[in-house]
Amino acid sequence: MKLFKKLYDWVLHWADTPYGPLALFLLALAESSFFPIPPDPLLIALCLGAIKKSWRFAFYTSVASVIGGMLGYLIGYAVWDLVDSFFFKYVPGFTESLFHRVMDNFHAHGFWYVFSAGFTPIPYKVFTIASGVFKLNFFLFLVASTTSRSLRFFLEAGLLRKFGPGIKNFIDKYFNWLALLFFILLLGGFLVVKYLII
Repeated sequence: MKLFKKLYDWVLHWADTPYGPLALFLLALAESSFFPIPPDPLLIALCLGAIKKSWRFAFYTSVASVIGGMLGYLIGYAVWDLVDSFFFKYVPGFTESLFHRVMDNFHAHGFWYVFSAGFTPIPYKVFTIASGVFKLNFFLFLVASTTSRSLRFFLEAGLLRKFGPGIKNFIDKYFNWLALLFFILLLGGFLVVKYLII
């Protein structure tokens, strides 16, 4: 945990340097495929330091995160065939039939898995790599990633522009719950459209 906290502090220190926007872009790109710290704390810090640039910072973060997600997809797509025999042989309970069952489920609901991981605290990188492993339709993957990541980061930037520094502590404390609530409301809206309107 101490190492994780040091990493977190190292990420935040970039907000006090001229390289903050570049660090934000690289962090968002890396977090979507392998890095453990999300870009949100640095995005919030940069927005609070230059509130008029909030939309620009949210745009950088969204674009980089989607590119990083594509990198995660490529990792899953390219690497799985090289390591699948190891998993089937040495991971208890991991069989080819189980893999194909999960793959069928992912093909049926993969859009929503990626979307929910992109917006909520669910580890996004796990689902970007899984999308490549299970060869989820790349267009669906891209739409889910772009929509969810943009919603997440522009929502944060919008709250900071509207409420200023006072909202920071509230976001820090309740971000996971706020993201989950927004996702439930969004999903509810889709269900209403699907079952009551169409």
